[in-house]
Amino acid sequence: MNIEFSNKTVIVTGAAHGIGRAISLAFVERGAQVWACDVLANELAETRRLCQNVAGKFEIRSVDVTDRDAVFAFVTEATQARGKVEILVNNAGGVLGQVGRHLEEISTQDWDSIYNVNTRGAFYFSQAVAPGMKKARFGRIINISSGAGLGISLTGIQAYTSAKAAQIGLTRQLAHELGPWEITVNNIAPGFVRSNPTTERQWESYGEEGQRALVNSIALRRLGSSEDVAHGVLFLASTYAGWITGQVISIDGGK
Repeated sequence: MNIEFSNKTVIVTGAAHGIGRAISLAFVERGAQVWACDVLANELAETRRLCQNVAGKFEIRSVDVTDRDAVFAFVTEATQARGKVEILVNNAGGVLGQVGRHLEEISTQDWDSIYNVNTRGAFYFSQAVAPGMKKARFGRIINISSGAGLGISLTGIQAYTSAKAAQIGLTRQLAHELGPWEITVNNIAPGFVRSNPTTERQWESYGEEGQRALVNSIALRRLGSSEDVAHGVLFLASTYAGWITGQVISIDGGK
């Protein structure tokens, strides 16, 4: 199976590190024109450095995915530069530095901030690319949720698991709405991946015993990588997945 994206325009959100960086690099290596965004400017610049001197082209912009005007401006710029955007990967998300706390300790701001970046951002970007994809009668939207959206969060953060579950619901709804225009909308739910400073702190917090227990709960008895998730994205974005939509693929080593 040879998957390549020559002359395809791809938007990747949350591309500053970890899974978003791996997705961006995977597309560029296969000839795509990638437009990547994040709010972490220094880390995003490092992603650009890693994507230099490969087959495709790479553009970066600082974009807050919770800012609707900024999202639409970014999508408009990418569309005008390339004519159309064929592939969108909604990867931006996370816990924003929060840790698990008791339900009664959670403020409205705590709840809203996580919901906004994990769910509202995916909605805004999907909303922004939809007209162009409809006009082209082709599109691929891939949302990156989490195993937390299918069960419970290892972090214990109520807003995170709720937002990821909501994103999965959005995926299924948009798949039915956009399907008549040959636009597929799918979701990848990664298991625990040591992909960024937050997940590194989480891993360290488990201690040796907790780490062993986590690994032993995985069928393959090992943690995955950001590249494992990126490979799933490549498949769903490719022509090989043209009759797959509204689905959630767990890339978690087996539970």
